[in-house]
Amino acid sequence: MFYSAELEFFRRILKSLNINSEVVAESELPENEIDFGLRKFLGYGSSFTAQLCGSFSENTVYCVRDSFGCSYIFMVLPETEERSVLAAGPYLNSEITYERLAQEAEKRSLPSFMFDQLVKYFGNLTVVSDDRYIMTVCNTLAETMWKGQANFTVERTLDCNETVISIDNADLFESKADEAMLSVRALEERYAAENRMMQAVSQGNVHAVEQLFGSVSSLVFEQRAKDPVRNMKNYLIIGNTLMRKAVEQGSVHPFYIDGVSAGFAKKIEQIKSVADAGELMQAMVKKYCGLVKTHSMKNYSPFVQKIITIIDSDLTADLSLSSFARNLNVNSSYLSVLFKKETGKTLTEYVAQKRIERAAYLLRTTKLQVQTVAQNCGIYDVNYFAKMFKKVTGKTPKEYRNGI
Repeated sequence: MFYSAELEFFRRILKSLNINSEVVAESELPENEIDFGLRKFLGYGSSFTAQLCGSFSENTVYCVRDSFGCSYIFMVLPETEERSVLAAGPYLNSEITYERLAQEAEKRSLPSFMFDQLVKYFGNLTVVSDDRYIMTVCNTLAETMWKGQANFTVERTLDCNETVISIDNADLFESKADEAMLSVRALEERYAAENRMMQAVSQGNVHAVEQLFGSVSSLVFEQRAKDPVRNMKNYLIIGNTLMRKAVEQGSVHPFYIDGVSAGFAKKIEQIKSVADAGELMQAMVKKYCGLVKTHSMKNYSPFVQKIITIIDSDLTADLSLSSFARNLNVNSSYLSVLFKKETGKTLTEYVAQKRIERAAYLLRTTKLQVQTVAQNCGIYDVNYFAKMFKKVTGKTPKEYRNGI
């Protein structure tokens, strides 16, 4: 297809938003329904996938909102060997609350086990409150496929003409196979989202993580406790653990992670509202992604990783090349060449840079005497420290502090 690249790009955008998309050939309908089996679970008659794919015209973008509040995008793809439809969705245009879903379940006389599965189902759907940017990209794809804006139309339809089979069908209650199917799908979606989140954190990609959290429905947080704040605390604890492990996968040494993780564990128990929980989650995302950007050592060999960790942990220690070579049981010349090759600096230059960075931080944030600052950074000759500080910053320690 001449538009393969544009189609793939559109599907990648949807995937980044946690919205499913499939190219469905009419002769090979997928085993899983486009709606992930929702209608089958509720006892609806005909196949949702087969019903929809056979009713669309060419040169048209269909934006369908079904009777459950789920949104889909459909397009019959041009110039394919067999008539095929691009199907995207489901996603939500507005969040469905627990209370609203309970009202709908009561209206439809659903038993409790079905309601629990619906909560999981809708909790794993992406919420896109304003889908104009999705439609902008969609329209651009359509322009490419149909060679011009004048050659296609956009139809927005509210599909409420679905006929339900009696919900008290005896077979439905005797077998919970469909319930298991819906549960499995919900679990798969949740774990897939967690894996995407962990990958983004391990790469220090704060924007991707915030995007994932920004499209999550509140239903994804199961009501494990009656207190909503306690619920959020529980999920923050889970989030703290997941992000801690993700940062470790991003080659950040536990030395840098442990204090951050412990600090957030204390803050989690101190939150007093759901709003506080949201703010703390944003802070956690930024902090953990920042750790990866600042302290990831994935491009360093084990020897250099060990040296950098020791330097960061104690600037007052013996940080000489001979000391490291002795402790690591390796030739000092080899270690010197290896460190310069991987960091771009000699060991002496690297240690000096770290000491001056630490000194500048202490001068900015404390009222410690200059001599004390120098000692805390492992430099015990205050005159040498002042000369070294001015060489790097262009100012003496006193000038630097007074200029803040």
